[in-house]
Amino acid sequence: MARSNLVQRCAIALGSNLGARSLILANALELLANHPAIEVVAVSRWYCSPAVTPSPEISQPDYLNGAAVLQTSLTPLALLDQLLQIETHLGRVRRDRWDARTLDLDLLLYGQIVLQAPELTLPHPRMCDRAFVLVPLAEIAADWVHPQAQQTIIELSEALPMGDRQQLREFKGNLELGF
Repeated sequence: MARSNLVQRCAIALGSNLGARSLILANALELLANHPAIEVVAVSRWYCSPAVTPSPEISQPDYLNGAAVLQTSLTPLALLDQLLQIETHLGRVRRDRWDARTLDLDLLLYGQIVLQAPELTLPHPRMCDRAFVLVPLAEIAADWVHPQAQQTIIELSEALPMGDRQQLREFKGNLELGF
């Protein structure tokens, strides 16, 4: 596992729309927290949102979404690899881009790094368009400046269309976090 000498602050989005969603998300956070090179610093509240699909005719269960801020000594690609391993461990099967999934872990931000690689783009290229990413992230990283947009996460969140933000519903269930 590739490590750097520096500890970086990172932001991830978490989502699930198949299976025991809250249990899967809690397990994902626990696996991250138990990794020796990762510290879970903050976790947002949880929100339900409609699935993003390429066509309105495609129906899927709603997602349970949240965000987390991590500190890690892993490089961006090593952290991505760890996220993908956790997805697989918790039942994610990759078929189609728009498929429902047990777990989706997206690396949103890694410090102020801008990166364009075949396997990873930082910041996440669609994060600024998604209320289900920005609203939870704004709870725990409001003042973080997006390295390309040069706006804070709260500013980006507040700039979303009201209709996008209104689609989010706060999750009233319990997510048991054991770390």
